[in-house]
Amino acid sequence: MKFRPLHDRVVVRRLESEERTKGGIIIPDTAKEKPQEGEVVAVGPGRKTEEGKVVPVDLKKGDRVLIGKYSGTDVKLDGVEYVILREDDVLGVLAQQK
Repeated sequence: MKFRPLHDRVVVRRLESEERTKGGIIIPDTAKEKPQEGEVVAVGPGRKTEEGKVVPVDLKKGDRVLIGKYSGTDVKLDGVEYVILREDDVLGVLAQQK
């Protein structure tokens, strides 16, 4: 992907949700909701303050994040769907389990 977001925007690839419920029921594609979990693919340099200083983005490439269902702008680049959103629209970073 040759795309660089500007300012405090991040590019997130939504991670696929489970195809079955805990009870074993298979969920069809038409009934699935948009996944709220995603992986950061690209990060902008940060936003500029009124004084001209750049405030860097706290996120980095590879972070697993939680985003709102309807936040951001859905785009398709090289056949893959991504969401472009501001850093403020990210709800949180998911901790890696070890």
